[in-house]
Amino acid sequence: MTYRAPTGEYQFIFDKLINLMQLSKTEKYADLDQDTIGAILSEAGRLSEDVLAPTRRNGDLTPAVLENGRVRSSPGFAEAFQALAEGGWISTSADPEFGGMGLPFTVTMAVNEMTAATNLALQLNPLLTQGHIEALEVHGTEQIKELYLPKLNSGAWNGTMNLTEPQAGSDVGALSTRATRNEDGTYAITGQKIFITWGDCDFTENTVHLVLARLPDGGKGTKGISLFLVPRILPDENGELGVANNLKVVSLEHKMGIHGSPTAVMQYDGATGWLVGQEHDGMKCMFTMMNNARLCVGGQGVGIAEGAYQHALAYATERKQGRTPVGEGPIIGHADVRRMLATMKAETFAARAIALESALAIDMGHATGQDDWKARAAFLTPIAKAFGTDTGIKVADLGIQVHGGMGFIEETGAAQFARDVRITSIYEGTNGIQSMDLVARKLMDGGDAAYALIDEIESFAETARGTRPNMAEQVWQATESLREATEWMVTQSELNERFAGAVPYLAGFARVLGAHYHLKAACSEAEEGPRTRLARFYIKRLLPEHTGHLAHATQGAKDLYALSDDDFAA
Repeated sequence: MTYRAPTGEYQFIFDKLINLMQLSKTEKYADLDQDTIGAILSEAGRLSEDVLAPTRRNGDLTPAVLENGRVRSSPGFAEAFQALAEGGWISTSADPEFGGMGLPFTVTMAVNEMTAATNLALQLNPLLTQGHIEALEVHGTEQIKELYLPKLNSGAWNGTMNLTEPQAGSDVGALSTRATRNEDGTYAITGQKIFITWGDCDFTENTVHLVLARLPDGGKGTKGISLFLVPRILPDENGELGVANNLKVVSLEHKMGIHGSPTAVMQYDGATGWLVGQEHDGMKCMFTMMNNARLCVGGQGVGIAEGAYQHALAYATERKQGRTPVGEGPIIGHADVRRMLATMKAETFAARAIALESALAIDMGHATGQDDWKARAAFLTPIAKAFGTDTGIKVADLGIQVHGGMGFIEETGAAQFARDVRITSIYEGTNGIQSMDLVARKLMDGGDAAYALIDEIESFAETARGTRPNMAEQVWQATESLREATEWMVTQSELNERFAGAVPYLAGFARVLGAHYHLKAACSEAEEGPRTRLARFYIKRLLPEHTGHLAHATQGAKDLYALSDDDFAA
């Protein structure tokens, strides 16, 4: 794969669409400047192109394996991870007090997208560690912070998240892992966890697990769960590695994709752990880690979409097959191939803009403490996660189609994008759950956050009528349809009525948001240029899909439950 980091796209979105530099007006990011951002993007891009991209196929062809109870990683992964660690790319947004760069999360999103595009299986390792770092920064004791954060920030140790159990997937409250209090203030953790990404690692000195478990006096459901820090090797008081903890990797899952990422079944047999946060308040602590992780997974989808698009474009500009309307030449001259490539490019741009807008809202919420920014971030996050990953899946699938029969042949590498990205719509909360969250909790404010976005889109469309009248009118009309669907959602007191149309509602909202960013991109050009032409494609050909999505979204649940269980029989 020949990958070129889309650093210019990030800079364009930062400057022209979301105004990243508004962060520099806050005390937290007063030192932020354009030169720093440009240097960060450039260096991360070079690392992704030169170091990570060459290892992508290694993970697929030579997966991680379990040998004598320890994971052996894919060839080249250790060296690539070391380059990530030495460059400080694991801790770009972490607190400088403990070795982090202290950069905005929005910049980290761009960096993570590039690393995901070039080696998603490996990128999952630092991604989980980043979430681990954030949870400890917010909820860890000073002793835990001083001991663990420098090791995690430097990449000497890696972190994981342990939620899922065989009987407790999305229903986390059904977990059975137990924690008991030890006399020395530590806790003994016993139970089994599944789907643990990078549950063991052979290129870091220690793997540190954040484990959800229930104390004897913990109530039923999620309210009785606590969070514990459980290292593979117990450190002494000086932070030096001591004896092994009572935990082990039982097995690694055989997966559809991301073969280079070891997905472990973990067994804890009275393993020593330390409480993170307060007893029985584990879900609050874990959600600190999960919320940003969900947005980062949306970024993974965008990264894979970018990689799949570049891969397909390279093939389409080289492969010759049949006569095209522009004469003898490569297949990019065929109308349907152009349609697919334009769709891939337009969808990726829209998903990237939504993800970075969401990340900026998180940064502004942290920097200003303002509730409006926090509400905006909360509302956009499930859209960015679901639309980003759906886009990754769609674009990777189109990438195979562009290759034709060769896309079905593993040697071309096109299929790996599709296999790797498929998990992103499932982990960190399925896209169905993201959609249900959007129409339930995120509309509990009566739709205020949703209407604020809708008003913003309509306001810009009205302004754009002076320079891009036809496109602006289509965006304005679509936004009115979105407003009506949102009003319908808000008035449904029975949540299941909303849930029945949650996924299409999110898809419709994302369609309109995507059109908004494309329109803004078009208006950034004084004369018609490539961004205007791509915006026209999106608004005229893809935006109309919102009509079907929103019609579906507002049908309620009655017809779904009119189908009997027998009606579903084969």
